[in-house]
Amino acid sequence: AYVVIQHLDPTQKGMLPELLQRATPMKVAQAEDGVPVHPNHVYVIPPGSDLSLLHGKLHLLAPAKPRSSRLPIDFFFHSLAADQRQNSIGIILSGMGGDGTLGLRAIRQNSGVTLVQEPATARFDSMPRSAIEAGLADFIAPAAELPKLLLSYRLHVSGVRRGESPLSERTLGTLAKIIILLRAHSGQDFTHYRRNTLHRRVERRMDVHQLSQPEAYVRYLQENPQELGILFKELLIGVTHFFRDPNSWKQLAKLALTPVIQGAGAGATLRAWVAGCSTGEEAYTLAMVFTETVEKLAPGGSISLQIYATDLDKDAIDKARRGVFPATIKADVSAVRLARFFVKQEDGFRIQKKIRAMVVFAPQNLIMDPPFTKLDVLCCRNLLIYLTPELQRRILPLFHYSLNAGGVLFLGGAESIGSGSDLFSPLAGKERIFLRNNEMTTTRHLDFPGVFSSVPPPPSSLPPAPRSIQSLADRLLLTRLVPPAVLANARGDIVYINGRTGRYLEPAAGKANWNVLAMAREGLRYDLANCLQKARRNRAPVRVEAVRSEAGADHFFVDLQVEALSEPAELDGLFLIIFAESSPPPSPGDVVGRKRPANGKDRDIVLELRRAREELQTGREDMQTTQEELRSMNEELQSTNEELQSSNEELTTSKEEMHSLNEELQTVNAELQAKLDELSGTNNDMKNLLNSTDIATVFLDQELRVRRFTEQARTIIKLIPGDIGRPITDLASDLLYPSLVDDAHEVLRTLVVAEQEIGTLDARWFKVRVMPYHTTDNRIDGVVITFTDITTAKLLEDSLREKNEHLVTRSAAQGLALGRAEERLKRHESGPAAPPPPPPNPPP
Repeated sequence: AYVVIQHLDPTQKGMLPELLQRATPMKVAQAEDGVPVHPNHVYVIPPGSDLSLLHGKLHLLAPAKPRSSRLPIDFFFHSLAADQRQNSIGIILSGMGGDGTLGLRAIRQNSGVTLVQEPATARFDSMPRSAIEAGLADFIAPAAELPKLLLSYRLHVSGVRRGESPLSERTLGTLAKIIILLRAHSGQDFTHYRRNTLHRRVERRMDVHQLSQPEAYVRYLQENPQELGILFKELLIGVTHFFRDPNSWKQLAKLALTPVIQGAGAGATLRAWVAGCSTGEEAYTLAMVFTETVEKLAPGGSISLQIYATDLDKDAIDKARRGVFPATIKADVSAVRLARFFVKQEDGFRIQKKIRAMVVFAPQNLIMDPPFTKLDVLCCRNLLIYLTPELQRRILPLFHYSLNAGGVLFLGGAESIGSGSDLFSPLAGKERIFLRNNEMTTTRHLDFPGVFSSVPPPPSSLPPAPRSIQSLADRLLLTRLVPPAVLANARGDIVYINGRTGRYLEPAAGKANWNVLAMAREGLRYDLANCLQKARRNRAPVRVEAVRSEAGADHFFVDLQVEALSEPAELDGLFLIIFAESSPPPSPGDVVGRKRPANGKDRDIVLELRRAREELQTGREDMQTTQEELRSMNEELQSTNEELQSSNEELTTSKEEMHSLNEELQTVNAELQAKLDELSGTNNDMKNLLNSTDIATVFLDQELRVRRFTEQARTIIKLIPGDIGRPITDLASDLLYPSLVDDAHEVLRTLVVAEQEIGTLDARWFKVRVMPYHTTDNRIDGVVITFTDITTAKLLEDSLREKNEHLVTRSAAQGLALGRAEERLKRHESGPAAPPPPPPNPPP
């Protein structure tokens, strides 16, 4: 089925259906509201309406925007892509403006195909050129060749249409090969990209090239490196526009930016990161929303926002840096914001300098490159949906680490924090705005991007799920007597608990604290801390026996064992703490070198003394170690201080040199400014002098290109300011002077002035002088052509010539009459005249 969208005058009746019906046997009709779409039918948009598609039916809507801002093609293409997805096809033909470009982007995002008319064959090439420059055209051809391409594509897709079945081992193996080729070509690894999304993008490129087997496409990639670049661009899916989901931005300003701004002090600089910024619309949107919010809360305040916008696509970053957007952004940006934050240009709109200065653009791989930190706002919209769940679980703790306390995470409408509920709490759940939790309920291992795995998963299956800490700990404890035990990190934060540890640990009063030292029962804390410290320092198992502990009125003895783990690799850096009940010690009297105490109280004192001595010894060893470390650190600091002093002296010298150089540059700048003012004054004098002479003058270079001309020359030769640099032969003129170019070349060759009187088509006359152009160093650098108006003199000359001819004719007539009179007078003075001869006889 075909739907034809044109920019029609809403006040005129559309004649397009009748015109199209003459050219096709298919039925052509004007689209009606709610009409179902049938194959081999042509539907034409009626004037003054917007057209959309829903569940295979066309719907008419009253335009929500004024006529000058309407984009009916984009509007329909978006609904077509959402309704038909991979079955949608967008075709852009001749037209003015950029309507259709954003719609083609939506079609390609949904795995549809796009065709664009070759701009050179279009009567109006603005629409095709806009789509091609945006990189959204799958096929580019003259309009007469597009039907053949369309039929060929549809026949291929109909024959190999693939379903949404799970990916086979063969397909996964092919995708792994494609990932390897992409990594070799671009340096970027798509291992953590969702397999189904990657497969759909590859299928779309296979359909474009009409390849039915994935192995054939792999060979095509190997033989055509340019296709790798196209596939790389396709996988990035740079779909964005200004103020996407407007209500989400309103809630961000109200619920997130307002508290952050109110909590910042005067002169503060807030930090934001827009990850996956594409061509910059989202980053600039954040800058505009922040500016509006600051002006509402603190008019004239000095609070600023520094935005770091990053993306994997370097071409998109370059486009974002330019800050120039097509006129189609009027569909997303209100007229008030356009007037306030943009500057109108011939080719669209340029972002205002104040907003542009707030954003720093840089290429970055979110998976492999380090993140930005100390952020107040982190905006990552519609990026996580293209990553695997495993990678999402690694990135969310990274986002938590990057944000300050009270920082805000802003996600896309189809994204969620998933397993990161302990990291973020919803601030506006529907709009996907989350607040950073300052205290995590669980301990997480933070993976910086530098340690993310880039090895592709086996092609035979999906990436295996990581083993949990519980399974690893259970396997480890089974090799021992399975006593009550806990896994903790170096600070004592509990990661996992095995068995019944309530006899040895209890929750501490106050705020929940899952630290083993805080939870240890009375009597265990000191020995436990000592063992943990020794195990951390020596990386060897530490055991203490018969430690007296109390649980209410009951007391008992415990054997403690702390072991630093190095394997398996997932548990490296953690500590295993094992509790085991033991019998009372036989006789602590021998330890202190005196007689056995008579009662239990003395025994407790002896045990306390022994513990105190062990703690004192441990403290002494720690102090010695610390002293050695401080001594070494002090030496390093002294060395660093000397290097800094040397660097400071070099910087001081450089500063003095720069100061001197700056003074010299200021002097040179002043001289140049004076010469510039003098040159400007001379130029103005010369311009006024040339215009005041009323002589048309044209200056040409050695290739006879226009260098300068006076205003009077525009009445003879059709000159405009844009003709500077054009050959004189390309310009139309009223002169009847076909040999002008030849005379100019002759003047350049001989340096002899050429002068002629030339007429024009409108009966004017000029004295044309062609002279060589001499520079101040006596070089010939072109010609000067002057046109002196001699029309008045020429008319006077013609009048005098006519009068002279009339007088000559009259004088000749008068002389002839005088001669005849003199002849008659002579005959009269000589006598009577003889009779005239008789007439001849008439013929018979």
